[in-house]
Amino acid sequence: MPRFDYPCPDCRTTTSLHGPDCEFEGASWSDIEKAYTDIVAVLSGDPLPADALPEAVHGRWSELHRGALDRLQHEQRVMETDGGQLELLTAADYKEHVTDPTIEPIKTVAEKGSVPGAHDNAVFAMIAWYEMVGLSWDETRERVVDWLHETGTWTRGGFEESTPEELVDKKRHVYESGYGWKEKAEAAKAVVDRSL
Repeated sequence: MPRFDYPCPDCRTTTSLHGPDCEFEGASWSDIEKAYTDIVAVLSGDPLPADALPEAVHGRWSELHRGALDRLQHEQRVMETDGGQLELLTAADYKEHVTDPTIEPIKTVAEKGSVPGAHDNAVFAMIAWYEMVGLSWDETRERVVDWLHETGTWTRGGFEESTPEELVDKKRHVYESGYGWKEKAEAAKAVVDRSL
């Protein structure tokens, strides 16, 4: 499973160099990490109503805590149960829950497939997504090959490779390098939206 690096809740940096106009510019790194660990420590027990979380954390609830909770929910590490409680997902639950892309822009690519002109970015994004959620290379390869078939991407043509397997194998470096998926998914989605 991929490591969670306690990113800044606003600009997502994992260093002391914040992005321009970051809400938390100047916050000490130990305070950022503490906000996350306060939340994780409480939720690692049992699910808890969202309004009870501020009272349950160690020390005083802050804007950093609010931002960290938002980030944990956005990254789907913390989910709201059917009963409206916040729950920290176990590694196995996280892997199962986020395997299929449910957030944009990769959701469009996953559901609609790719079109000529977007193939490189789309395949890159799909491989990077599955690596990010912790699938092995064999699982990633199988899912991307299935995606190429199931979405009609392979039958749309536009590939130099003779098989989907050959195409995915040529992109193994994406998996091994741990590249991010978002930028490539945005580029692919823009072309897919215009074409389909």
